[in-house]
Amino acid sequence: MMLNILFAIKKTHLTTLFCLLALSAFSLAELPANLDWQTNTTAPEWSAEEAAKGGMIRLSIPSFPPTLRTVGPDANNAFRSFLLDNQMPLVAMHPNTGEVIPMLASHWAYDADGKTVHYRLKKNARWSDGKAVTADDFLFALEFNRSQHIVAPWYNKHYQEEITDIVKHNDHTFSIKGARKKPQKDLHYYYSIQPRAKHFHQLNPDWVRRYNWKVEPNTGPYQIDKIRKGKSIAFVRKANWWAANDRYLRNRFNVDQVLVKVVRDPNTAFKYFERGELDVQNLTLPKLWHEKSNSPIFNKGFIHKLAFYNQTEQSSSGLFLNLENPLLQDLRVRQAIAHGLNFNKIISQLLRNDYQRLPTFHSGYGDYTNNNITPPSFDLDKVSRLLEDAGWQNKDSLGIRIKDNSRLSFSISYGNKLHESQVIVLAEEAKKAGIELKPMYLESTSFYKNVIEKKHDIAWLSWSTGFRPVYWQHFHSDNAFKAQTNNITNLANAEIDAKIVAYRESTNESQRIRLAHEIEQLIADEVVFIPSTMVPFTRAGFWRWLKLPTHVGTRASKSLFDPFNAVTGGLFWIDGKIKLDTLSAKRSGDGFPPNTMINTDYK
Repeated sequence: MMLNILFAIKKTHLTTLFCLLALSAFSLAELPANLDWQTNTTAPEWSAEEAAKGGMIRLSIPSFPPTLRTVGPDANNAFRSFLLDNQMPLVAMHPNTGEVIPMLASHWAYDADGKTVHYRLKKNARWSDGKAVTADDFLFALEFNRSQHIVAPWYNKHYQEEITDIVKHNDHTFSIKGARKKPQKDLHYYYSIQPRAKHFHQLNPDWVRRYNWKVEPNTGPYQIDKIRKGKSIAFVRKANWWAANDRYLRNRFNVDQVLVKVVRDPNTAFKYFERGELDVQNLTLPKLWHEKSNSPIFNKGFIHKLAFYNQTEQSSSGLFLNLENPLLQDLRVRQAIAHGLNFNKIISQLLRNDYQRLPTFHSGYGDYTNNNITPPSFDLDKVSRLLEDAGWQNKDSLGIRIKDNSRLSFSISYGNKLHESQVIVLAEEAKKAGIELKPMYLESTSFYKNVIEKKHDIAWLSWSTGFRPVYWQHFHSDNAFKAQTNNITNLANAEIDAKIVAYRESTNESQRIRLAHEIEQLIADEVVFIPSTMVPFTRAGFWRWLKLPTHVGTRASKSLFDPFNAVTGGLFWIDGKIKLDTLSAKRSGDGFPPNTMINTDYK
C-alpha cells in the first residue's frame, strides 16, 4: 500500500515536471520593447452611405475552373482571383491616398532590424466556419507555402527565401520577418502572407487531389455556396460577416449573391448581357464601346455606359517569346519579329486610337518606371536587314523565309477571342516581312496551362500588376526551363540575374529605382517580351438597376463592378425598385433616356 502511494506521488511529480518542461520548450517569443504600435482610423472612406443590401449580380467567365485550389497544378486560372479576393489581407494601401490601413490586423509595428513587421490581429476576425483567425493560421500558412505537398515550386522558393520566419507572441500577435531590409511601407507588400485555416488542411502527398474541389474557409465577405460543374459557381454574402461594420469595409459588399456563369464565347456573353441574363459587361475594347453598344437596349436607356479614367499600374501585356524554340534563340530573329508587328495599325484601325502603345514591361510605377524606353517600331526594312544578317535570305512559294530546310514560322497563342482580330492583323503584317505567325486560339484554361507549362512559341497575355515592379519570377534563370513558373520566356541571363538579386536585396530606394531602370532596359534589349497596348481607363456597360457612389470609383479602381476586392471592390449595389421598373418597361416596350458617362476625376 505504501509503495503504491509513493509511486503515485513520484508519478505526479514526474507529470508536473514534464508539463513544466513542455511549457518551457514551447514558450511564446517575447516582443521587442518600446514598439511603436500604429493603426489608421482617420483616412477617408470611399464607400457610399446610401448603399443598400440585397439582390444578386450575375457575371461571366469564359471557362470553368479546373480546381478550387489557389496553389498547385492548374490553380493559376481566371477564376482564382475570386477566391484570393475573399481572403482579407493583414493591411492594405488606401486606394486614393496610399496610406496603410487596417484589414485583418488592427495594429502594426516596425522592428528596428528594418525587415520585420509585428501585427496584432482583430480579435473578432473569423473564418467562414466561425472559427477564430489566430496567429497559428499564419504560422501554418508559412509551413503550407513551403510544403512540397502543394506542388507549387514558385511558392516553395518564394516563402523559403523571402519570408525567413513567422513568430507567435500570443494568439493574436505575431511577427513576419523578411529576408532583407525594405522601406517600411514596402514590407507589408513584399512580406505579406495570407492565412491558411490550420484546422481545415491536412498536408500530405495526397493534398492536391483531396483539396481539388474542397471549398476552403476564407476571411472575406463571401463564400462559395453552390457549384454546377461546367456551368456556374454561386457565392453568398455571409449573414454575420465579422468585418461588416469596420471602417473602410462598411457600406460595401452589398449584394446578397454573386453568380458567376460560364459563357465560353464572348459574343454569346454579350447577347446574354443584352437580354438581361448578365448584369455587367466590360466595354473596354473599342469595338464593344463604339459599335456593339450602339443597339436598341442601350439607346433606350436600359443599359448605361460608363468610362472611368484611373491612375493605376499598367498590366504587362504583350507577346512573350519562348526561348525553348531554337529559332527564337537568335536575338536577330526576335528583333525582326518585334519590328514586324504593326501595332500602330491595330491602335488606329481596330482600337479607334483609344489605346496607347505600352512602352515596356513595367509602366505606371512612378519613379520606378524607366521612361527612356520606347517600344520597337514597325519597320519592314529593318526586319529584312536583321533576317538576312541571320541567314534567312530565301523565301518559299508562300513568301515565308527559309533557312536550312526550316521555315520562319511560329504559332501565336491567345486565350481571349476578343483579341482575335488583332492577332490576325499582326500575322498579316508580319507576313510582308516573310515571318509566318499562325494564330492559335485556346480556351482560357487550356491557354494558361499551355503557357505555364511553356509549350508555346509566342503567347499573347497580360500579367497582373503589383505594388512595385517584380522581376525575379518573370526573368530570373532560377525559373527558366521549369514548368509551373512564371518565367514563360525561359530567359536565363547572368547579368540580369545579378541585377535582379541586387534589386531584391537593396534597402535604398534610389538604388532600387536605378536597378529597376537598368533591369528594364536589359529585358527590353533581350526582346523576349514585345509590349502591346495599354489603356488608362476602364469601361463598362451595366443595367440601370446597378448603382455606384457619386464619386464612382477610386484612383486605383481597375473594375467598377468587382464584387470581392478588399480595397476597391464591392462599391456597387442594386436598387430593387428601379429593377422592377426597368423590367416592367422592358416588357411594355417603353424606355428611358440613354445614359453614357465619362468620369475624368483621375485622368
